[in-house]
Amino acid sequence: MDTACRTALLSTTYFGPVQWYQKLHRYAEVRMEVHEHFVKQSYRNRCLISTTQGVQALTVPVAHDRGCGIRDVRISDHGNWRHLHWNALCSAYGDSPFFEFYADDLAPFFERRWTFLYDFNEEITATVCRLLDIRPRIVGTDQYMTAEMVEADGATDDFREVIRPKHPLVDSGFEAKRYYQVFEQKHGFLPNLSILDLLMNEGNESIFYLW
Repeated sequence: MDTACRTALLSTTYFGPVQWYQKLHRYAEVRMEVHEHFVKQSYRNRCLISTTQGVQALTVPVAHDRGCGIRDVRISDHGNWRHLHWNALCSAYGDSPFFEFYADDLAPFFERRWTFLYDFNEEITATVCRLLDIRPRIVGTDQYMTAEMVEADGATDDFREVIRPKHPLVDSGFEAKRYYQVFEQKHGFLPNLSILDLLMNEGNESIFYLW
């Protein structure tokens, strides 16, 4: 699919998967859905990493009311999650080729406190894009994009429910290309993990896996 003149519609993510960042790199424009409701057990507040035990989900605890808009979802301090997430990353990627190279850029996300999940994710995305050396055009939606609105637009590809941890939908534009992983000999290649997995293992070569 020629994406040079098309728009990708995405939901916010916490250190989203390789597939999500591929859309940022390939599409002429990305619309970030600002007006959706928060969805549990999604990449909006979780990422997947590779550990010696296999795939591990890191989830940011949130406080929200039923039907709460994504911009109003607050980050909770429950469970000392920042410390746990950073320790998990150090344990999983401490021996990877590029952990020391990126650690200083990533550590502040586990030291500072953000109030809102969406703002937290925005700053993560900006930092990761800088580390990947990609410069996507990202704009927030003016209103919630219904399926009918997306269809009427004709130039927008909707990935909000395509890119998800459980039961993802078919994405013919994405192929999980193999790259070196620290625990591949133990678990085999684990596709479409958090962009952190790609960065830690491939460094500045990561961009070549986003085409």
